[in-house]
Amino acid sequence: MKAKINTPFSVTGYFGPKYFCDREEELNQLLQNLEGGLSTTMISLRRIGKTALIRHLFHHLQSEYITVYLDILPTESLNDLLNRFSSAIISEYSEESKPGKKLWKIIRSLRPVISYDTLSGAPLVSIRATPGESKNSIEELLTALEEQSKPVVIAIDEFQQITKYPEKQTDAWLRSLVQHLNNVSFIFTGSQQQIMADLFANPERPFFRSTQFLKMSKLKEDVYRNFIIKKFKEHSRSISEDTVTEMLNWADFHTYYVQLLCNRVFLSSGKIISTDSWKEEASKILKEQEFVFYGYRDMLTRHQWELLKAVAKESKVYQPTSSDFIAKHSLGNPATILRSLNSLLKMELIYKERDSEGNSYYGVYDVFFGKWI
Repeated sequence: MKAKINTPFSVTGYFGPKYFCDREEELNQLLQNLEGGLSTTMISLRRIGKTALIRHLFHHLQSEYITVYLDILPTESLNDLLNRFSSAIISEYSEESKPGKKLWKIIRSLRPVISYDTLSGAPLVSIRATPGESKNSIEELLTALEEQSKPVVIAIDEFQQITKYPEKQTDAWLRSLVQHLNNVSFIFTGSQQQIMADLFANPERPFFRSTQFLKMSKLKEDVYRNFIIKKFKEHSRSISEDTVTEMLNWADFHTYYVQLLCNRVFLSSGKIISTDSWKEEASKILKEQEFVFYGYRDMLTRHQWELLKAVAKESKVYQPTSSDFIAKHSLGNPATILRSLNSLLKMELIYKERDSEGNSYYGVYDVFFGKWI
């Protein structure tokens, strides 16, 4: 049964093109790459909308391509990758469908335990296999996909996770399989941008120059503002351009945080949305998440916590070891700051990005935390 949509501002999932904002340029590049038989590496900050874009792409491809999506962030080994891959396949294709017959046959031969997610109802495959068996089974599934009558696109989300597997050189093994596939294209996405760049742009790595790059940035202000106003108007709600601009700036144009704020304002406000309306809801969101923010403090050293607060207050920090920044926030010596900065980057509490002029800066990953500070 299709879920009822009570708000035009989705936070999780993909509910069709009607609820999807823009990304025409990115969509066209992905379509062009697929038409040319090219794979794509898509990089962005977390929760910018990579997964929704992939689902939007799959919506456009549904009659012409076989599509498979798997998020491998929860995986920790090749066996986990096999289970995730198998689950993705049987989620998309029934055993009676034309593409599903051979794929299900392979999966069933591995004596899987099939259960169902209690929340989503999606099937979950559990196969116990050694690293060697997992490799053989994944190769067999890819071969079966290669032999399909329709072209195949496989999207692997949070691909950088393979670097953490105990099995060494997983990327080299996977590259050896991928390079021989002619009917299967890949979309590799990741939010840990430095690791993804190393995997695909480092001449010493197996995937070097094997894909086209797509950097996914925040949505343009005028496009996002018009989308928000339109969605409120479609439901007989009135909101001014200035009010939407305030909301976009407060949420730093970051898709997840903008969508959540609009979602909450839509559900809680009346026919006219004012500055007071969204600010009241924003205040509630921060209050609800205070325990998370205090949790950051409890898990960090004093130096890490002070640096995190300082970056939150500045919004963007271009020179974290500069004397002005250190003196302003009483942060101690540059060496301590660099150690704390590296730790916060690894924990993904801080991110490193470039502005429109190519200059590197640091920001706090959790936009709401930054506003709370």
